[in-house]
Amino acid sequence: MAKEKEVQQLNEVTVRFAGDSGDGMQLTGSQFSDTTAWVGNDLNTLPDYPAEIRAPAGTIYGVSGFQLHFSSEDIHTPGDQPDVLVAMNPAALKKNLPELKKNGMIIVNKDSFDLKNLKLAHYESNPLEDGTLEGYTVFTVPISSLTENALEGTSLSPKEVARCKNFFALGLMYWLYNRPIENTVKWIEEKFKKKPEFIDANTKALNAGYNFGEMTEAFTTRYSVEPARLPKGTYRNISGNEATAFGFLAASVRSGLPLFLGSYPITPASEILQYLSGFKNFGVKTFQAEDEIAGIVSAIGASYAGNLAITSTSGPGLALKTEAIGLAVMTELPLVIINVQRGGPSTGLPTKTEQADLLQAVVGRNGEAPVAVLAAKTPRDCFYLAIEASRIALKYMTPVILLTDGYIANGSEPWRIPAVESLQKIDVKFRTEKEGYYPYLRDEFLSRPWAVPGTPGLEHRIGGLEKAHIYGSVNYDPDNHHKMINLRAEKIKNIENDIPDLEVDGDQSGEILVLGWGGTYGAIKEAVMKSRDAGVNVSQAHLQYLNPFPKNTADVLKSFKKILIPEINLGQLAKLIRSEYLVDVIQFNVVRGLPFRVSDIVAKINEVNGGQNGK
Repeated sequence: MAKEKEVQQLNEVTVRFAGDSGDGMQLTGSQFSDTTAWVGNDLNTLPDYPAEIRAPAGTIYGVSGFQLHFSSEDIHTPGDQPDVLVAMNPAALKKNLPELKKNGMIIVNKDSFDLKNLKLAHYESNPLEDGTLEGYTVFTVPISSLTENALEGTSLSPKEVARCKNFFALGLMYWLYNRPIENTVKWIEEKFKKKPEFIDANTKALNAGYNFGEMTEAFTTRYSVEPARLPKGTYRNISGNEATAFGFLAASVRSGLPLFLGSYPITPASEILQYLSGFKNFGVKTFQAEDEIAGIVSAIGASYAGNLAITSTSGPGLALKTEAIGLAVMTELPLVIINVQRGGPSTGLPTKTEQADLLQAVVGRNGEAPVAVLAAKTPRDCFYLAIEASRIALKYMTPVILLTDGYIANGSEPWRIPAVESLQKIDVKFRTEKEGYYPYLRDEFLSRPWAVPGTPGLEHRIGGLEKAHIYGSVNYDPDNHHKMINLRAEKIKNIENDIPDLEVDGDQSGEILVLGWGGTYGAIKEAVMKSRDAGVNVSQAHLQYLNPFPKNTADVLKSFKKILIPEINLGQLAKLIRSEYLVDVIQFNVVRGLPFRVSDIVAKINEVNGGQNGK
C-alpha cells in the first residue's frame, strides 16, 4: 500500500495546461474548470488558442494553452503567472516557461522530449538534463507510455491511444489538487455514448493518471483549495459566449418574441451560433449565412417581421456589416449586433483578444448613423448585457452593438443561475390600431411604431432612402433630412435617462481614477485593490454603456485629479472621453493579443502616483 500523502491547504492556485493544438489542452482545461466550479471554488480561465491552427506538430507556433486560476476567495482574473505548468512537449515548455512563477512546479511528458521534438522547439540540448529548469520543482512523467500501458488490449489504434494522454494528465491533476473525477467520467460517457470503445479508453486513461499520483513516490504532497464563500444558489461554469447565447434566449422569453439569429461563422463568435442552434425547442431560429452581409440583412428582415433579431460577428465581420447597420438605423428597426472582438486588422490574430473595435462601433459608419453601444465586462456579465441590449433595441427601435472580446468570450467563471421570473420583463408594443398611424410618428422616447407587415390598414414602406418626418414617404428636402438626423441622434442620447449611473468602486473622489471598459475589468479591479492595500489613493470605475455614456460620467471624472485609462488598443476610449468631456486622461495601451496583467496595471498606477507606493 502506498504511503499516505501529505495534504497542503492553499488559498489559490494558477495552473496552465500546454501542448500541441491536437493534444486536447482546451478540453483538459475546460473539464478541470467545470470540476473546480462544481466543488465550489471561485475561478477564472484563459484559453489561449494558437493563431496558427494548422502549424506543424511540435512547433512553438502550434502550442495551445489553457490557464485556470481558482481560489477559496473572490477572484477576477486568470492569474498573471501560473504556479503550475503542465507541458506535453518541448515546444509547450519553451513557450510557457518564461511566464511561470519563480520556484513554480513543472509537470512534463518525458516521452515527448526526443531529438525530433527538441529540434522543433529550437532546443540545442534537453532542458530536463542541462540545468535549464534549475530552481523549479520538476516532475518528469512518462505520460505517453503510461497511457499506452493503461490502454493495452483496447481496440484503439496507436494514434487514437496517443490522443488519450490528455485524460491521463487530467487524472493526475485531479489527484494533485484533490478534485473528484466522477463528473468527468459522466461527461466522457455522454460525449462518446455512440463510441463505447472511446468511453472505455478515456476513462481508463483518466483513472490511470489519478492512480499514478496516488501510487508514485515522486509526488509526496497533494493540495487542497477550500470552496469559496459564494452567495447561495445553483451555479454552473459558463463561458462568455454561452452566457451571451443564454442571455438572448432569456430576452426572448421575457419579451415574448421569437428569437432569430442570422450569422456567418467567424472566430471567436461562432459558438454563439452553435449554442443557439440547440434551442429550437424554445422557438429559436438560426440561419447560417454564406457571408457577413447575408447574416445581418436576414436579421433585419426578421426584425421587420416582428422577431427579436440578432446577428453575431467579430471585428472584420462588423466592418462588412456596416452598410446594413446603416440600413437598420434608417429604417429604425430593433436589432442587436454582437461583436466578439479579436486581435489585429484584416484576419489578424483570429484567436487572440483585443479591444480595437470601440470607435468602429460608436462612429464607424457612413453618414450620421448613431447606435447604442454596450460592452460586457466578464463572462457571466455577457448574460445580463445581452438582455439589456435587447431591451434597449426593442424600446428605442434602434440597432444596438454589444461588444465582448475573445478573452471573456472563451474564458469562464462560476455563474449563479437566476430564476427566469426574477429577470426584468421586456415590454413590447406592436402597432395594431390603424387610426392615426404613420410610420415615423414617434412616442415620448422618439421611437417610431413597430408595425408588423400584414397588419390590416398599416401598410407602409421602409428602406434606405431618407424618409419624411412622420409620414415616411421618400423625401430629399434638406430641412427634413436635418430634422431626421437630429431626431435619430437625440433618440440615442435619450437612452442615458434609462441606464444606471456610473459607479465608483472606492473613494468617490480623490487622486486617481482608473477608468476601464470591456474585458479589462478583472485586471483593473485586482490592480486597484492591491494598490489601495499598499496605501495608494486610487478608485475604479467601469463603463458598460459607451454610447451614450451614463449621465453622471462628467461628474465622476471631475471628482478625481488624474484619470488613468488602460486599454488593449491605442487609446480609443481615451479619445472619446477627451472629445466628449474636454478632460485630460493618462493612457495605458498594451496591444499584445493578451489580457492585461494585474502587475502591469499596478506598476502604471504607481507611476501615475509619482512613483510612490502611497506611503
